[in-house]
Amino acid sequence: MTRKICALLAATAAMTTATPAFAQGACTRDQLQEMADSWVAAIEQGTMMTMQLGEWVDYNENFGRASLGGFLSPAREVNWHLALLDTTTCQVFVEAVMKDAENPIVTATQFGQGFFGVGPFDNIVTDEGDWLFDAEATYEYARREDWGIIPEGERASREELIAAADAYLDLFNDPTVEVPWGEPCARLEGGIYSGRGEPTDTCNVGVPEGVELVNRRYVVDVDKGAVNVFLEFGENRRPDSHTFRVENGKLRYVHTVTYCEEENCGFGPFSEMLERNPNMQPPYAPLDE
Repeated sequence: MTRKICALLAATAAMTTATPAFAQGACTRDQLQEMADSWVAAIEQGTMMTMQLGEWVDYNENFGRASLGGFLSPAREVNWHLALLDTTTCQVFVEAVMKDAENPIVTATQFGQGFFGVGPFDNIVTDEGDWLFDAEATYEYARREDWGIIPEGERASREELIAAADAYLDLFNDPTVEVPWGEPCARLEGGIYSGRGEPTDTCNVGVPEGVELVNRRYVVDVDKGAVNVFLEFGENRRPDSHTFRVENGKLRYVHTVTYCEEENCGFGPFSEMLERNPNMQPPYAPLDE
């Protein structure tokens, strides 16, 4: 696993001053979508020149200071991505799968818009050896899900979305918490999946006990009924991303992306786990293509 670390990045490309609207914490979905698109373009073109970066941009990778240029090199095709747009905090979240033949990766990225431009960036980067990592399976399961816009009269509020996410996350340390489980609900955790295309599919498939999930940071997209949470997982404070979709007040989808310093977070090779329990990766549902 390659982790390129440096002290700071002085961004030298595309330096522009943000509009007063951004500076005052007001932004539109179109503006945030443009930011998300520029991030995907930066990955695919292998350059930060696609983004209107601030004059001085902090880039954190797996919760440590790193080099944005180092992450963007080499260029990679983004095979699938999900973007959440938070017009309250002017933040963007992008989950992305890159099935690069030499180094496939799955990333979860939070970034915002400061007064002088886009940034800072917090990027969780996972590859072979991280928790349940399987970029191909992540791609195949994720692209079959519907994270589209929810009709206006059916949307949960920002507070309700955060409460649903917190209930799920609090369950790890408090088994008495009531989680708004939905049916069907599909949980994509690394490269394993609880969805089988059945109306009884559930995300309530068990979580570890006595584990604190702390220092939570939220990006909330009310229009998509979705919330992403960056957090530190357990005693080892592992960098972790949990993303939730809520429909009709109940959980519909859950995604996790977790970085491990040791192979599969110390639980033994993922391949051996699959050999013992191949049902962790059910057959892919048919695509309407």
